[in-house]
Amino acid sequence: MKTLFLVRHAKSSWKYPRLDDFERPLNKRGRKNAPLMGKILRQLKVKPGLIISSPANRAAMTARIIADKIHFPLKKIQYDESIYDSSETDLMRIIADFDDGIKAAMLVGHNPGLTLLANTIGNYPVSNIPTGGVFCVGFDISAWSKIEPNSGELKFFEFPKNHP
Repeated sequence: MKTLFLVRHAKSSWKYPRLDDFERPLNKRGRKNAPLMGKILRQLKVKPGLIISSPANRAAMTARIIADKIHFPLKKIQYDESIYDSSETDLMRIIADFDDGIKAAMLVGHNPGLTLLANTIGNYPVSNIPTGGVFCVGFDISAWSKIEPNSGELKFFEFPKNHP
């Protein structure tokens, strides 16, 4: 059994229009929602063996905040540039390379790739994983490379607007 948490970065700031997209930080709402989602994940007893994130500032910040809330060591977060601006096919390749000894993994990234991936691998269609959203899917497999379209079962789908 494998569990995959797809986490879309929290709300980012557009305050500095000249700032490169990769460098955009979280805005005030994002800095509030990321810890909220981390707290919710802690309450759900989420304990990934791997957190891998896009190194884009807003995704990396989200990954660090959530990791802190669920007591995952910050120094163990991995960053992969190919997550930034990736398709669902690219994300599937990244996941297929996860160590099979890891039972639960968290991927922190961006739309549209994450939503497309959720709809490819899951059994619960979603129109959008909103900023700060977490789409959790379970698989009855022994190897990450065995994930196939529609092979995952939705465990939960949480996002900040569910928790005003």
